[in-house]
Amino acid sequence: MSAGSAPTVRRPRIHPAWIVAAVAFLTLVGAAGFRAAPSVLMVPLEEEFGWSRGVLSLAVSINLVLFGLTAPFAAALMERFGIRRITSLALLVIGAGSALTVLVREPWQILLTWGVLIGLGTGSIALVFAATVASTWFVRRRGLVVGILTAGSAAGQLVFLPVMAALVDTANWRVASLVIAAGALAVIPLVLVWLHDAPADIGARPYGEPPGDAVPASAPAQRTNAAARALRALRTASHHRTFWALAGGFAICGATTNGLIGTHFIPSAHDHGMSTTTAAGLLALVGVFDIVGTIASGWLTDRYNPKVLLAVYYLFRGISLFVLPALLAATVQPPMIIFIVIYGLDWVATVPPTVALCRSAFGADGPLVFGWVFAAHQLGAAAAAVGAGFIRDTSGEYTIAWFGAAALCAVAALLTFLVRRDIAQDPGASAPVGGARAAAEAAPSGR
Repeated sequence: MSAGSAPTVRRPRIHPAWIVAAVAFLTLVGAAGFRAAPSVLMVPLEEEFGWSRGVLSLAVSINLVLFGLTAPFAAALMERFGIRRITSLALLVIGAGSALTVLVREPWQILLTWGVLIGLGTGSIALVFAATVASTWFVRRRGLVVGILTAGSAAGQLVFLPVMAALVDTANWRVASLVIAAGALAVIPLVLVWLHDAPADIGARPYGEPPGDAVPASAPAQRTNAAARALRALRTASHHRTFWALAGGFAICGATTNGLIGTHFIPSAHDHGMSTTTAAGLLALVGVFDIVGTIASGWLTDRYNPKVLLAVYYLFRGISLFVLPALLAATVQPPMIIFIVIYGLDWVATVPPTVALCRSAFGADGPLVFGWVFAAHQLGAAAAAVGAGFIRDTSGEYTIAWFGAAALCAVAALLTFLVRRDIAQDPGASAPVGGARAAAEAAPSGR
């Protein structure tokens, strides 16, 4: 270098883990379209075909059950065949199921498309997908990444809900279904190009892993049976009370979000004289604040006890649901906006601390165990979806459902106290591979 010349400053290269995370975020956005669809399409289908609210709720329940039960097996399949292949196939199934919805004429057909096809597809790109990507590509910032990816589902709701509501009003529900299909299919090329299965596949290291002598070679795909791997993780976790506490709380989480608010808020607001477009706008606003709340929850999970965070989230959700029946009206009043803000911030803020606790308790099996915890989430959602539909058909209103959900949130907050403190290690640290016992030994005291 000549005297007086300025040193060359090399800009830091973006770590490929963040590129993978960005594509995973877009994938979750594209797959989230149908999650917003039932609440918007339920009333038009009811009016066109004369199907009861209970029948349509049953289709949503089938979807939610398969959405949950598919998740742990999808996590094992991603280990066996790679994240890219399973994600691309899942998006294809979602697109096909949504497109075929426009051809339905009988109730069993809506059960097949809304329920079976889209349930299997979305279940393969559930929140377990976010946990798998974060665990595979990140050592540091895992909580934040899980929060960002979880917010992708909220962003999908934000993008699709107002569009679908406008399409239903200006065109028809079939056009809205085709838009959902297009959204899922549009992400597939990005997945095929940028969503690599593991850092070693491109000669990189996970983000935050200390540098070593050489980049490890890409590990061969595990040849174990994916179903057996998922079931083995469940068998091991089922002996631990932390698993049942997290699964029980997450079942209530699903019941009070996807099952109740996600499925029945718009029909309930419609019962009170509010237009579908206005109600959809409110639910989309939930999505806006959900993005903020979930990313903030990921940041907090990297720094504070996730067990305490879960209890606080469930309590605030219960209070919000308790006051909701008094807020529903034909027009939007300021108290309803306050409810939307609080509920939005809390919508899936439970995911980052739950993922962190699964990882600290069960080590390398953490993503698979979270898949089973997430299955409980969707079983709770399914029960709430069909239960609230039944309450509406028999009583003519949703009030009992709102109050019951508020009481369940108090139960979820109490369940967090069954999570053992001595196995909850710092979620910012890398979980030991040795499983629950090793995690317990690595846990810092006083947590």
